[in-house]
Amino acid sequence: MFSKTPDCQCASQASGLILYTDPVIDFSQTVKQQADIVKVIEGYIRLRKAGAQNYTGLCPFHKEKSPSFSVHAVRQFYHCFGCQASGDVFSFVAKIENVGFPEAVRIVAGKCGIPLPKREFSSPEEAAGARQRAKLLELHETATAWFEEQMRGPEGAVAREYLAGRGLTPEGIRAFRIGYAPDSFNALRDRLSGMADNETLRASGLFSSKEQGNGSLGPIYDRFRKRVTFPICNESGRVIAFTARTLETGEKAGAKYINSPETPLYSKSLVLFNLNKARTAIRQMEFALLVEGQMDCISVYLRGIQNVIATSGTAFTEQQVAILKRHTSQVVVNFDPDAAGSNAAEKSIALLTEEGFNIKIVTLDGGLDPDRYIRERGVEAYTAALRGARRQADYLIERARLAFPGASSEQKVKAMNFLLPHIRRMPEKLARDQFAHDAAQKLGIDSAVLREELRQAALRRRDHIETRATALTEVERVLLRALAIDDPENERARGLAARALAEQPAWFEHLSVFAALQALSLRQARDPMEVVDDEAQRALLAETLLAETRPPEESEVQSAIQEIHERAIVRRQRELRELIAEAERRGDFAELAVLTQQKLDLDRALRQLHNQRPPER
Repeated sequence: MFSKTPDCQCASQASGLILYTDPVIDFSQTVKQQADIVKVIEGYIRLRKAGAQNYTGLCPFHKEKSPSFSVHAVRQFYHCFGCQASGDVFSFVAKIENVGFPEAVRIVAGKCGIPLPKREFSSPEEAAGARQRAKLLELHETATAWFEEQMRGPEGAVAREYLAGRGLTPEGIRAFRIGYAPDSFNALRDRLSGMADNETLRASGLFSSKEQGNGSLGPIYDRFRKRVTFPICNESGRVIAFTARTLETGEKAGAKYINSPETPLYSKSLVLFNLNKARTAIRQMEFALLVEGQMDCISVYLRGIQNVIATSGTAFTEQQVAILKRHTSQVVVNFDPDAAGSNAAEKSIALLTEEGFNIKIVTLDGGLDPDRYIRERGVEAYTAALRGARRQADYLIERARLAFPGASSEQKVKAMNFLLPHIRRMPEKLARDQFAHDAAQKLGIDSAVLREELRQAALRRRDHIETRATALTEVERVLLRALAIDDPENERARGLAARALAEQPAWFEHLSVFAALQALSLRQARDPMEVVDDEAQRALLAETLLAETRPPEESEVQSAIQEIHERAIVRRQRELRELIAEAERRGDFAELAVLTQQKLDLDRALRQLHNQRPPER
């Protein structure tokens, strides 16, 4: 809030009533009279003159190909004939910057070079804090300019060589104000010592000091030495902190990256790197591209993809999610492909999901991070990778399949328990139900019991399903009994089951007793109960054999194998439908033709199997 100074109060004695104007409104009128709406709006979008007083351009508030956005230079208003957005210079800035009226007035005043009225503080401590923050901003701006100067000087040659090797041009270095901190303990301290007292310099985070024997802090010295410096800005574009990369190698190098500590200006959980530059592009593109590292962000931005922001290698936080939601509700996540990056992506997805974001995930080929991928393969390849970003559900289900391979019910339950915490976070019931349906289909969960349990867990927002013994199907009982046969008279039934398992093991992998079936098929003359090592599997075998009244006939075994074969075909049909849909989304018609032919072949094979079934009695 702006202060109430005497010269911004107006009084009227009419009818004995005294009226005082709001200081914000009064100051806003001064700003509005001096502001040129055309110049302010041209700072955000391109305008073209269309007559003596009008300008037109593409509306920044909705997607359009033909300009329907008009600005009247004399009457100082804008209007979009497409989305009906309309107003004055303040409402434009408030809408595009997603801020309130007082902040919009401040932004317009800053663009017009109009000094703000002095603030009124509630206490001396608040006033002192504001003065300190102003001084810290000044120190960081001076430090940034000084680091840039060192980058251009003789000592910065090694830094320039390093950045050139990372694909950065001099123009890119200037755009991000990248600098160089020389190999000195006091060069920056000497530069800034005349601007602030020692306490303020300590508070800036630009310096370090060592604790003395008596517990006091020793003299300050430069925190960043022989490092490339990357300024971190707030949303207004003011420098508030630095990340610095070492140029040393070996034991002397220290940490690869070091960051400014928490200061009155900087809290890492409240800042998204490059948001000050990316805000406009995020609104225009209607989504944000979230990467992990600052070099990833810089490389992508300088190649024309300007809606990119970074977490600066730190864990994504709830506060950062809230900041991002002011600008968009759609995010494409492209973290590094290593284990740490995958884990960070999962945590980021979890936070974004809880806030109702629409999320897609990019996984780059070759295990490359965004910086290296775009340098080696070009911006066209990277843009294509962004277009192929997978839905959140598809990405997480694939992660579950890789983490818990195999078709046993135990592995299915583990995969489901991996997914349920993510499903639980979805605010919308319909979205949770759809995710559970997709998971059941893509994980190949044939059991109606497991499918329903997953669905109910998703709808009720549970994050865990208990692993418990599954009731055996009749097919599983027949196969266990066949492979446990000892009587030579029924050896043909046993041999039929053993050959099918040896020749087509993939048909049987989804069965809960797959491990027991494998052990029994290789047991030779040993007792059936001795060859099954797993306690749970042995219990299922015991239950089956105790209930047996006779060995299964050869026809029963053949029928069981045929049903297993049919189920395998149905599972593959389901997989092919998913692959066909994915190929259609990508426009890969060659792949689509191959997959479609495979599905037709499976359809034909399934019909033939159905025709081979013996007639029901």
